[in-house]
Amino acid sequence: MKNQSLAPHVILLGVTLVIFLGSAFSSKPLHATNDKPPIQLAKHYSGNINLAEYLVSEKYDGVRGYWNGTQLFTRSGIVIRAPAWFSKDFPSMPIEGELWIDRGQFEWVSGLVRQHKPNENDWRKVKFMLFDLPTSKEPFSVRLQQLNTVASQSVYLEVIEQQTVKNVEALYLLLDDVVALGGEGLMLHHKNALYQVGRVNHILKLKKKHDAEAVVIGYSEGKGKYKGMMGALKVKMPNEKVFEIGTGFTDKERQNPPPIGSVVTYQYLGFTKNGIPRFASFLRLRKNYQ
Repeated sequence: MKNQSLAPHVILLGVTLVIFLGSAFSSKPLHATNDKPPIQLAKHYSGNINLAEYLVSEKYDGVRGYWNGTQLFTRSGIVIRAPAWFSKDFPSMPIEGELWIDRGQFEWVSGLVRQHKPNENDWRKVKFMLFDLPTSKEPFSVRLQQLNTVASQSVYLEVIEQQTVKNVEALYLLLDDVVALGGEGLMLHHKNALYQVGRVNHILKLKKKHDAEAVVIGYSEGKGKYKGMMGALKVKMPNEKVFEIGTGFTDKERQNPPPIGSVVTYQYLGFTKNGIPRFASFLRLRKNYQ
């Protein structure tokens, strides 16, 4: 399950993996903790940066995981009941990454992390793709070297490959390569940035489309071939702006749309002058583990 080489137009930066002795997972049922893990979050790439100062990696479409030294959690604080052998050789320090099987397998992974009784055969296909050491005081480039040491101690740990790009053209060529292979997009990490909890300027995500979340507040009736089904979801953004999402649904989803009050993830291409997402398309119903 090693990463594919993506293109000759990028310069690969070799990195190595790091890990320490860890303990097995708790046998307690899946549950939410009182606190979310203290993680840092990326902003969207909008240009105007010195790309020479950044390392670039594929944005993996898995489930983000946080290992606190004894237990694995989702970003929202839900305990993940992976088999004990999966984390047997994990370190005693926090590590962060994506629980991942392969490109395009998000739903498979997301189903696994919700299980109360883990499917051991399926979990053997999962890798914890590491991208950071939350408690390290070192800059990102050094944290990568530490991660390589950590990951070498477990067959279920792997460090996400980082590379440099020469210019904006190379960056977008790399994005095209990743998307063509079924990937989600790219992540850009500033080489000298320290780990900071919250949404930060030194981690950027670049995708063909942006995605965001909104709360379902109503429906519009379908017309034509969608008569008798949902035509569009009426949703509200965190800033209270309301708009409709009318594309991206299967017929089954139109017959049984996300319930009012639920949170959905949608994709869009920028905003109108009124701050409404352009070309919004339904992606998925957010589950409580995300």
